Amino acid sequence: MRPELAELLGRRRLTTDAARPEAVQRRHGAGGRTARENIEDLVDPGSFVEYGRFVVAAQRQRRDLADLIARTPADGLVAGTARINGRPAAVLSYDYTVLAGTQGVFGHFKKDRLFDLIERMRLPTVFFAEGGGGRPGDTDHPTVSSLQVRAFKLWAGLSGLVPRIAVVKGRCFAGNAVIAGAADLIVATADTSIGMGGPAMIAGGGLGDVHPDEVGPISVQEPNGVVDLVVADETEAVAAARRLLGYFQGSTAPGEVADQTVLRTMVPERARRAYDVTPVIETLADADSVTVLRPRFAREMVTALARIDGRPVGVLANDTRYMAGAITAAASDKAARFLQLCDVFGLPVISLIDCPGYMVGPAAEAEALVRRGSRLLVAGAALRVPLIAVVLRRGYGLGAQAMAGGGLHEPVLTVAWPGAHLGPMGLEGAVRLGMRKELEAIADEAEREERVRQATAAAQRHAAALNAAMHFEIDDVVDPAETRGLIAATLAAATAAPRDRPPRRFVDTW
Repeated sequence: MRPELAELLGRRRLTTDAARPEAVQRRHGAGGRTARENIEDLVDPGSFVEYGRFVVAAQRQRRDLADLIARTPADGLVAGTARINGRPAAVLSYDYTVLAGTQGVFGHFKKDRLFDLIERMRLPTVFFAEGGGGRPGDTDHPTVSSLQVRAFKLWAGLSGLVPRIAVVKGRCFAGNAVIAGAADLIVATADTSIGMGGPAMIAGGGLGDVHPDEVGPISVQEPNGVVDLVVADETEAVAAARRLLGYFQGSTAPGEVADQTVLRTMVPERARRAYDVTPVIETLADADSVTVLRPRFAREMVTALARIDGRPVGVLANDTRYMAGAITAAASDKAARFLQLCDVFGLPVISLIDCPGYMVGPAAEAEALVRRGSRLLVAGAALRVPLIAVVLRRGYGLGAQAMAGGGLHEPVLTVAWPGAHLGPMGLEGAVRLGMRKELEAIADEAEREERVRQATAAAQRHAAALNAAMHFEIDDVVDPAETRGLIAATLAAATAAPRDRPPRRFVDTW
């Protein structure tokens, strides 16, 4: 063996986990996995092509080179191309065992290189973002502010071009948090703390001493909508990232199908009885194909990725257990951003409507409902992918229109289940409003309420789905058991011809 090859192989061994048993042991002792272990678990076997494995931290002016080689492999950023689910992809991971996963000079250069390749090669990307932010200890590259670093612009510039999934375990602050925040989806473990500034920055700003785990814990970042999916540990996080990426990698073989006749009784007959809509989604979709996103944020709106006949789709649905399924400011934000995500990456959308309308009242208006609520209408109007609307029970007012892309004739197919009712507003409210003078003239309260019940019953008959179909306000009224087949057939027709690629746009981070 020639000396230069022996040297290469020796140096290569120093970049592996096997060369750093103490660091690996500490990581395992803290309940985590190494960057290379996560990547090995994520990518298809033998497919990882690493970039920049031999770089070290830019600290040669104050540390011995041998020490840097031994202790700062890859400058704390393992990155390269691979295959995930059999398809080309890119993967990057900060290495928390190297200087707490901080962002070094050469790590930034490496990101710049990978982000350029991701754009040129159109590679879906998974980024393990754990780490403490910028690294102040690098001395070899003269700088004053470091604000000319291009990595953040380049990463943000990939929005709408390729799907990007951030995975976070443990502490993720400052620049690392921005990497996560600018991604399309964030998967985080239960022990995660994410913040735009870590404890040092908080203290430096005169805001007191805060423990790292209290900066932005999952108990805050899940219900506020920052994190899309919370899992127990890195093993589950890697599986979730692979599953999420799969939705953006095209169709698969059709999955098993549940008994569709159970849909006939899943929605309560009583209009005011709440129910969990997730089983409806899971029954319509291929078995074990549904992933609900941001489940604890704006719980009145369900956003999920799923497959129907192997085809990836996005699903919107109203959850009547929360706010009666009304469109709140937060629900509109959640749904509008989800429509952007589906649209830019070509996922058809299924909207399951059981909506009493927009939330109203002073408290709702205090949350900027006029502007935030209108986001859903704007996002729906801009939608280029096929939208299919199914009215499960109630479709009232502008809220129902917003769930249908702006109106019942905007989707490529709008159907209702037999027990559904549609109207410009809630039926009893419409009766009380429209008959105000007549009702005020009835002195006896019992007689007045009986008149309201009679008028409401008449309004319900008028608002019935079959009557709406007779006026061609919707395309059909269907047996719930037929819904999946109709969706599959309509999507096959709607996607048969190649669609015009829309102008380049980004996906809102929020």
